[in-house]
This record gives sequence, C-alpha cells and structure tokens, in this order.
Amino acid sequence: MLESSASQFISALSSKEPVPGGGGASAYVGALGMALGLMVGNLTVGKKKYQDVEADIVENMAKGQVLIDRLKDLVKKDAEAFYPLSQAYGLPKSTEEEARIKEETLQKALIQATLVPLEIARTCAQAIDLHEELAHKGSRIVISDVGVGVLFAKAALKGATLNVLINTQIMKDQELKQKTETELEKLLLVYTEKADKIYKMVEDTITGEGK
Repeated sequence: MLESSASQFISALSSKEPVPGGGGASAYVGALGMALGLMVGNLTVGKKKYQDVEADIVENMAKGQVLIDRLKDLVKKDAEAFYPLSQAYGLPKSTEEEARIKEETLQKALIQATLVPLEIARTCAQAIDLHEELAHKGSRIVISDVGVGVLFAKAALKGATLNVLINTQIMKDQELKQKTETELEKLLLVYTEKADKIYKMVEDTITGEGK
C-alpha cells in the first residue's frame, strides 16, 4: 500500500473504502516518526563533536530501520486484517442461521484485526525507546526532530490502541480480550509518560530551560 505516493495514500484514506483505516494510518505515522529519528542519527554520525557516541547512534539507527520496515509492513497487514472484518459486518442476519454465521465470522475476523494494531502499538513503544537515546546523544542542531519524531510515535501508539479497543469491546474470547487490554494498558502507562518526558527534554534543550 505504501508503494503508492503519499498523495494516493491520503486519497485512499479519505475515501469510503474500508482500508486503509486508522490502524494503517497509525503505522504510517509511526514509521514517519522513526524516520525522523534516523535523520537525526544520519546528521550526528561523522561529526567530530559526537565521535564518542557514534557507535551508539549507528546501533540506534540499525534498530530504527528495522522498526520502520516493520511498521511499513504493518500498514499492509492492517488492511489485510481489517478487510475480512468489514466484510463480516456486512453479512445478513435476517434468519437465525445467518445470524449465527455472521457472529462466527465476525469473531474469527476480530482476532487478527486486533493482533495487528497491537503489534503496531508494541513497535511504536520501541520507537519511543530509541528516541530517548537520540534525545541524549543526537546532534543538538536537529534536536527538534527528535521531539517531532517522538510525538509521532506517541500518536501512533495511541491510535493503534484505539483500533485494538474498538475490537476487544465486542470480542467474546475473554482470555484474549483481557490479555490484550492488560498489555495495552501497560504500554500506554509506560510509554505515553516516557514520550512526554522526551518531548519536554527536547523543548527544554531548545528554549534553554534544560541547561
């Protein structure tokens, strides 16, 4: 899906078609956030002033590229997971048998449609961790981009969370529902706070408050 231009992706997103949707958009935003982190890394590596942290930055960038590739893949996987769910919602239920088939199809489709945005959320949490290191070690000239990147990662994390919760609310598999919601709650608790701290660090660095 991301092989199309940004303009085409936005047009598809704004249409009445079921995909791409909020989950894919969240993965896309997360990838953009991590891409900003890599830009900071690229503008740090090779600079004499940051020679002592260069190895750390190079390692950070390698990890960041893995996350970008994963998030790009999750844009596609989210569409693949949500489309069957959208089709299940449209099944008829005028008879008892139709209602049974619809419910079974819906519950089956819910599983993958839930697990994909959960993976998006996990990946965005990892991106926030990488931005934390960049906030400390990256070039001060582009420190603002660490702030923008971590904001994107946080937004993507929260966006993916909503796409999980809208599915778990109608999920009958209580074990999966509880396990998923518990993990999400922990991710949000830890990583929204961490993202806010990183952003504040960046802001303080720019304004001089962090000196």
